[in-house]
Amino acid sequence: MSRQKRVWIPTCYYHIVCRGNRRDPLFRNASDFQAFLHILNQLHEKFPFELASYCLMNNHYHLQMRSREFPISKVMSLINKRYANYYNTKYRLTGHVYEKRYYDKIIEDKEGMLEVSRYIHLNPVEAKMTKKPEHYPWSSFCLFEKGTTIIYNNRILAFKY
Repeated sequence: MSRQKRVWIPTCYYHIVCRGNRRDPLFRNASDFQAFLHILNQLHEKFPFELASYCLMNNHYHLQMRSREFPISKVMSLINKRYANYYNTKYRLTGHVYEKRYYDKIIEDKEGMLEVSRYIHLNPVEAKMTKKPEHYPWSSFCLFEKGTTIIYNNRILAFKY
């Protein structure tokens, strides 16, 4: 039985989560986190997408993104393939790096955007990796300040925790 095709709505943001195989670490040290962010940056140049927030945890990552030009599945395929190649080469491994296909959920409205962003940025706090989200170096929280505004569907939203 084949997999069901993913739904892609170019105007919608998605909450995307991807976990390491067997819940093993995806990021073992700072250079792994930096490599993933570098891959995101490289792919953004060729396959533009919008990243509203992100958080890279030890064994999984969260992205809040949309792609208007290319299906999310195409963008995610490239991100995961490039990082898996990097990871397997660096650690001299073979086989699966990721547990399964990434999880994705369409974000319906501005309240959903804020809720997902809050969830993503508070992930390291909930995991007791830090006491405050601004102290965690591998998320987009440091790019936001209280009272900062973000734009969603050409409307300005207040961004507060």
